[in-house]
Amino acid sequence: MKYNGLLPTLPKELRVFIATFVIVLSVGYFTGLLFIQETESTSPVGIEENYLGNEEDEDAEVMKFKKGNREMLTVVHTHVLSMSLIFFLLGGLVWLTKAPKKLKLFLTLEPFLSIILTFGGIYVMWSGVSWFRYIVIFSGILMTVTYTGSAILVLWQCLFPKTFKISGVSSR
Repeated sequence: MKYNGLLPTLPKELRVFIATFVIVLSVGYFTGLLFIQETESTSPVGIEENYLGNEEDEDAEVMKFKKGNREMLTVVHTHVLSMSLIFFLLGGLVWLTKAPKKLKLFLTLEPFLSIILTFGGIYVMWSGVSWFRYIVIFSGILMTVTYTGSAILVLWQCLFPKTFKISGVSSR
């Protein structure tokens, strides 16, 4: 089955449907990043405070308490499941684009590693290994970069299919 470059050859209606899905998915993804920014979890100290609390800091503007085991398991569980589904769906669309195989491999496999490192790292950090906060930041940034790259690749080929004509196959 030939799938490389299939996306730009799909009928316009299907490409618009896929582009709309990726746009709405991106609104959800980037809204989640706004939430992270709102909770001040964009720095190593902020991440640690968000999960381990800051009760001992008398100068803290907002008092945060250490999350309980049940709450941590819920955070990790829901994020791993939902993010896996997001990247599975987006990755399936990436495989239909016309792009180098190595780029597709990176864009579709890396997010799964980042999901484990980010949310597993949050749990490990919460368990007492505080230096894992740096792994959480690095893997979270890498996950966002790969998400953005994948979404742009899919959207571009949905919206501008003539740029990606495959010899012998024309866009509809």
